[in-house]
Amino acid sequence: MAERNLDFDTVVERKDTKSLKYDFAVERNMPEDVFPLWVADMDFKTSSYIQDALAALVEHGIFGYSEVKTPYFEAIRGWMKKHHNWDIREEWLIKTPGIVFALAMTVKAFTEVGEGVLIQSPVYYPFFEVIGDNGRKVVSNDLIMGEDRRYHIDFEDFEKKIVDEHIKLFLLCNPHNPGARVWTKEELEHMGDICLKHNVIVVSDEIHQDFTFDGIKHVVFADIKKEFADITITCTSPSKTFNLASTQISNIFISDQNLRKAFKKQVDAAGYSQCNIMGLVAGEAAYLYGEEWYEKVKDYIWENVKFTEEYVEKYLPGVTMTKQEGTYLVWLDFRGTGLEDHEVNRRIIHEAKLWLDSGAIFGRTGLGFQRINVACPKSVLEYALDRIRSVI
Repeated sequence: MAERNLDFDTVVERKDTKSLKYDFAVERNMPEDVFPLWVADMDFKTSSYIQDALAALVEHGIFGYSEVKTPYFEAIRGWMKKHHNWDIREEWLIKTPGIVFALAMTVKAFTEVGEGVLIQSPVYYPFFEVIGDNGRKVVSNDLIMGEDRRYHIDFEDFEKKIVDEHIKLFLLCNPHNPGARVWTKEELEHMGDICLKHNVIVVSDEIHQDFTFDGIKHVVFADIKKEFADITITCTSPSKTFNLASTQISNIFISDQNLRKAFKKQVDAAGYSQCNIMGLVAGEAAYLYGEEWYEKVKDYIWENVKFTEEYVEKYLPGVTMTKQEGTYLVWLDFRGTGLEDHEVNRRIIHEAKLWLDSGAIFGRTGLGFQRINVACPKSVLEYALDRIRSVI
């Protein structure tokens, strides 16, 4: 049976489908008539193979306690080997309902209340929440925006923060959200060596690993050297790759037995056991049969990225777009417009009638930026950019 869902130009109506993106503007303190390009899900139907697998499950009609066996792992193993040249073992795998949940479990497992946890701001805002909400202190090794429109790491500050703040845990975002960087092997190795030197555990959020562009390859942090694997919790999921966020399935890999035991203890303490059967079925089908859909949607998104870059350069004076190495989340810098952050937000929300992600939620270094999701039909993206142009 051939893949059926390869039309990414058609706009799929998502209103009144219980969509967080489309149906909860008022509840999220936005005007009811804003058009959303904020949260990181796609406006595309997932692979028809995944749809068919879920339809067969629904047809069966029983949704009892469920679990998966080795074939589920083998599907993931094949994908990781093919796309990232990473050899994984089944005993490393712990399944969770999401990566944010897993991040919270690592904070509880490997730090104490009041201790600092290291991040690199601007960064995915739940990083701040899982640290602060668990009574820990956010410590940031702020990323530096270069003249090449790419973020860079201040390694001297990275090590200084670890030493001065007695850091035990570092939350790494690779590929980086919202900065769109795909860290090089050399950059990752430099950070890893510093973490090894100071006995810092690394939680590597690699949920966007399947979206890298223009010949850039994702490097699995734990796979660089055995010593890194021994200090790393690697967080992966099919949810970004195949637009499956609501099925709530993530695959966490921990090769070190002691780290795995400590992490699993916190998961158990949270009262969590079996995953959602929808996520298990969808995830397995995705990794087994979703290749064609994935390759096509990745190509489509890359065309949207290039279109956005050209549009910004031509029609949005004072706005610059961060170089897009990975993810389908574009990071726009409005600081060159001369407008204050609050004024940029006001114009975009109340005049352009767009719901983007304000840079401020990614940390103070995000002030003056906006994140826009380009995983949508090109016509939708062009409409949104035209609306920004009309108010900037």
